[in-house]
Amino acid sequence: MSGSEEKNRSVFPTARELLAKHGLLPKRSLGQNFLVDTRVQERIVDAARVSGQDVVVEIGAGLGALTARLFPRAASVIALERDASLARVLRAEFAGAANLQIVEADALKFDLVAAAQAAGRPLVVVGNLPYVVTSPVIFATLEAAAGGQVVDRAVLMVQKEFAQRMLSPPGGREYGRLSVMVQQAAETEILFHVGPGAFLPPPAVVSTVVRLRPRAQPLCESSDAGLFSLLVREAFGTRRKMLRRALEPAFGSARVAAALAAAGIAGTRRAEELSVADFVRLAQALAHA
Repeated sequence: MSGSEEKNRSVFPTARELLAKHGLLPKRSLGQNFLVDTRVQERIVDAARVSGQDVVVEIGAGLGALTARLFPRAASVIALERDASLARVLRAEFAGAANLQIVEADALKFDLVAAAQAAGRPLVVVGNLPYVVTSPVIFATLEAAAGGQVVDRAVLMVQKEFAQRMLSPPGGREYGRLSVMVQQAAETEILFHVGPGAFLPPPAVVSTVVRLRPRAQPLCESSDAGLFSLLVREAFGTRRKMLRRALEPAFGSARVAAALAAAGIAGTRRAEELSVADFVRLAQALAHA
């Protein structure tokens, strides 16, 4: 640990101190639950494996707890915060950090591709995601990742049940569109769980820190990415329907029948019974049907 890191960790104010200093309260409407457990903060930054060459995009910087640990390790940090009042706090508290850029923006509108091009290297994405935007943020990150050329890795805090859905195998209630789309695009692992007491205010759920590494080549070829996404969405749109019936409105009965036959998948099966490899095979068959 460098001297600057040690100094930074010892003097950075707590969430309660910052909220009192700036006259703020957590906003429920934005899903603000500030991570206050310093051990968890440190574990998240360690899991990101940030080096002096890395450019980090932090999603939802909040009061800067992770920011304070990231910028001493990284070449530069782009801290995204959509709440204008919190962005002002960050600018005030990190005024002297030359390698830190505070961007007041919605993470879903931030251009990861442009940031990676400006950095001249793939990005590291880190964030404690508000539960209400977890799914779209993860989908947007993976869509922009370009097989690791834009995003090398992402370490994110999400709701425990969400993490379990991402890694769920076929056949269970948790297995669905999220499972298939994430697994086909990235290698994902659960790192550790975080209890409600680590936050201010405490949420009503357990959180989980996950690490995603975009696959150099998604399981479904990029040329079929749009069709694959449509297939998975339609298949899980009506889970109780047989696969053939679920897909016919979007693709037509003749095309679906031909693709199922070519992929060797019975039309009477249901979406939750198909593996990611099955969906890849079916998407490829639909592309040629």
